[in-house]
Amino acid sequence: MNLEIHFNDLFPTRIWQADVSQLAPHFPAWIAQINAMRAAAPVAAGRSNRGGWNSTDKTILHQPSFAALREVVDVTCKSAFEQMGIANQAFTLESWVNMHDRGGFNFEHMHDGALISGAFYLQVPKGAGSLVLRDPRPRSAGAFLKAGAANAINDLHIEPQAGLLVVFPYWLEHHVEPHESDVPRIAISFNALKLDASR
Repeated sequence: MNLEIHFNDLFPTRIWQADVSQLAPHFPAWIAQINAMRAAAPVAAGRSNRGGWNSTDKTILHQPSFAALREVVDVTCKSAFEQMGIANQAFTLESWVNMHDRGGFNFEHMHDGALISGAFYLQVPKGAGSLVLRDPRPRSAGAFLKAGAANAINDLHIEPQAGLLVVFPYWLEHHVEPHESDVPRIAISFNALKLDASR
């Protein structure tokens, strides 16, 4: 019997990654500025961060010293919006510092109210915790097949590197695994928020 079987890969979830290590000449100054921010305001904002520090200031990418990074984030978000079919979406960025000391992590969460979310990795020592993006299909948790196979559970573990930019849907649940270095892991996290056209 000649049987032609077709298949459809459904429920795609697109994320975006870019290597922006060409900005490396800025890294030492950005790291020094962030360490100074933490020293000046040592109480962490909290949220999902544990065992480290995150800034209460959520306008990091609006500071003039981070202009080159903001430009890259803007371009990446615009590219993502084009692929999502909303090429002319007006948006603004909220952004904050997320640091982990030894043992630090972020518990599972998502970013309600954003259009898309992301992180830029600035300082990533050996032993830095991975970013884990959870498979958004809740029933897949019971799958007997693991990552890589059709109809398997496919949590994505992203190993951070200095200069890596990751952008993902705001509704994608994610967490950061424990940090295993005495040198802090530093990321700048952000949300692209819908800009009210009436303003």
